[in-house]
Amino acid sequence: MTKRIIDKRYSDLKDTLKIDCEQCSGLCCVALYCMKTDGFPANKEAGIPCQYLRPDFRCDIHTTLKSKNLRGCLAYDCFGAGQKVTQNCFPIVDWKSNSNHGSKIFQVFQIVFQLHQMEWYLIEALSLPAAEALESDIKSLIWENERLTGLPAEEILHLDMESYRTDVNKILKQVSHIMAVNAKGKIDRDYFAQNFKHANLNHKDFSMALLIAADLEGCSLQGTNFLGADMRDTNIKNTDLSTSIFLTQMQINGARGNSKTILPAGISRPASWSADGA
Repeated sequence: MTKRIIDKRYSDLKDTLKIDCEQCSGLCCVALYCMKTDGFPANKEAGIPCQYLRPDFRCDIHTTLKSKNLRGCLAYDCFGAGQKVTQNCFPIVDWKSNSNHGSKIFQVFQIVFQLHQMEWYLIEALSLPAAEALESDIKSLIWENERLTGLPAEEILHLDMESYRTDVNKILKQVSHIMAVNAKGKIDRDYFAQNFKHANLNHKDFSMALLIAADLEGCSLQGTNFLGADMRDTNIKNTDLSTSIFLTQMQINGARGNSKTILPAGISRPASWSADGA
């Protein structure tokens, strides 16, 4: 499946949804609730800094995350919410220099994360031939998203997120439904540890599916829909995902690939992947 070429304005917007840790105050290492069983260093309450977060907001063990098997840290991606909140929403203060603002900063971060995630999906939908009839509605939602994330922090805290999320989900479901018309095989949602090795899964609907530890090595995945799929520890070695749809950086970060894994445009190859995907 060939994606449509979208206007540069939207491809530029998508670039802003990539993480830039140098411009962030370590928000993901403080704001989030973490559990050791999910691949983080320790059980941690939201709002408590990770024990390895340095004074300069960098990770003290970043280069050894893989050897320590900290898959949660390796997989997490904030869709650029960290730098947006740090540089735009709170350009003067941070959670460390002004602890009174900490709770508010963390709440805004989690809201902007959700908005950026939805914006990423909308821009991806805009590139799909199946969504051409919905182009006007998708663009309206994208620019509404930009307006919302550009609001002052106090207003972001009081957004009607459910209303906006409902509108976005409606569009994404319509797109997925159109894509699923020609989908192959029955629609299921539980593929835990299932072996699909070298299977033809073109246009299959894996949206919201459980693909933990599933084997997709060498599969044909043209136009395959991965919207919201749980791909932790999924084997995608020697697999061409270049035309798969709704794949996010976080899904790829949590999967197991190698030098022969071909990724969609805009998705970066995780530094933690070795040549053979071990």
